[in-house]
Amino acid sequence: MGADGARRVTTIIALVRLARVSNLPTVWSNVLAASVLAGGLASPSLALVLIAMSALYAGGMILNDAFDREIDARERPERPLPAGDLTPATAWTVGLGLLVLGVGLLATFGVRSASAALALAAAILIYDAWHKGYAFAPVVMGACRALVYIATVLAAGAALSGPALAAAIALLGYVAGLSLVARGVGVQSLVPHWPVLLLILPIAVALLTGQSDPLSLLMAGGAAAVIVLAVSGLRSGTADRRERSVGLLIAGIALVDGTVSAAHGNAALALVCVGLFAMTLALQRIVPGT
Repeated sequence: MGADGARRVTTIIALVRLARVSNLPTVWSNVLAASVLAGGLASPSLALVLIAMSALYAGGMILNDAFDREIDARERPERPLPAGDLTPATAWTVGLGLLVLGVGLLATFGVRSASAALALAAAILIYDAWHKGYAFAPVVMGACRALVYIATVLAAGAALSGPALAAAIALLGYVAGLSLVARGVGVQSLVPHWPVLLLILPIAVALLTGQSDPLSLLMAGGAAAVIVLAVSGLRSGTADRRERSVGLLIAGIALVDGTVSAAHGNAALALVCVGLFAMTLALQRIVPGT
């Protein structure tokens, strides 16, 4: 392999790292749960939405590092951009290109879906540009995931029902809580603070708006156990364990989605979400999720 070939391989590996592809299964589980709330989505359409949301997530993650490159040069020089594994121009081009691709694909489902896609892309850019040092950043991060639910429901041609909106808002709470507890907010107290309680919110909402059959309760119990385990790890003084715990909370999004799917009558997709949870954890061993 020549120098140009080696450079291309280095660039591809850097883009894969920046895109946090290990977390993509949790985006897929978001789409699957939202499709259940929408009453179903035909296979070709479901595949298109999965590709669109993957592009939006990966593009947003790449742009996150593009915005942070000067800070990372001081604090995390091993990151791909400050390390010189790819150029800022490449990161901007690929990141923005993926956002445009995601919006374009969702726009094929109609005006409502296109509007939600534009809102999602805007939320991604707002978070990427202003997530450092701003108190509203966790809410914007959560809004990005909530808009995955909303855009998927609209792509299915369904109305935004009460359960769908409640699930989207609850997911916003989970992701905002994840962001806060990852920073250590509310995890050291013996009495759980509200950021920790936000992690339980989508499980409770799923059971309240859906059915509490044995599978739903089993999924809810499994998701809650993972959350408890992760929060316990965040209380540790070991940086490595804290990082793994954050990764576990990210993977736990798939279990939350599985609970939503089970509570709203789709056992098969609930079990698929369990598989996506395991896939996320496995991929995080190869590509860091944070």
